[in-house]
Amino acid sequence: MARPLHVHRLGRVPYAEAHELQKRVQAARVAGEIPDTLLLLEHPPVVTLGRSARDDGNLLLSREAFAARGFEVHEVGRGGDVTYHGPGQVVAYPILDLKPDRQDVRRYVWTLEEAMIRVAADHGVTAGRIEGCNGAWVGRGKIGAVGVRISRWVTMHGLAFNVSTDLKHFDLIVPCGITDKGVTSLAHETGAEVPRSVIEDAFVRHFADIWQVTPEEREGAPLG
Repeated sequence: MARPLHVHRLGRVPYAEAHELQKRVQAARVAGEIPDTLLLLEHPPVVTLGRSARDDGNLLLSREAFAARGFEVHEVGRGGDVTYHGPGQVVAYPILDLKPDRQDVRRYVWTLEEAMIRVAADHGVTAGRIEGCNGAWVGRGKIGAVGVRISRWVTMHGLAFNVSTDLKHFDLIVPCGITDKGVTSLAHETGAEVPRSVIEDAFVRHFADIWQVTPEEREGAPLG
């Protein structure tokens, strides 16, 4: 029997609030108190620095200048370097127990990339992978980023897929520390605006297929 996957669509959530929620949900999943959970949301403008961000070299503004523009800056425990989140992205945070038969970090990252590749394909956009670079790419433009953290084989963090993101915001950082490639979005590639709900529906469908789980929609945030 396929595992259940509780799906929570949270709308726009400040980054720090979502991060604290993830930590609580991950702890509950480790304890076996809740099933696998998928959080779907978007953030107000925020720049996050992963574990590979040794300093602020890939931030092209001071933290004060980011704040003046309405951007938050957070240092977090996910893998990867510097990335941007903001309106127009679908952010997916899967809180999954990879035990007993999914304990393969590379395979897990592959599944997140595959979900984004399939969502892009739904809209006629051919995305793929670039050797040595995580994420989903359309040519040399990244349409979706991946950064994860796994504790006791339970995941947190996840992916951010650019639907109609303001790509100029990426000019304020060196995304993921990569200087010779760019970023793109579904709207940029297709010239069309697609409702977030349509993209979220697609992610739920593809996650269910890739992970062989049964999605169950839930109201509100998990754990009350």
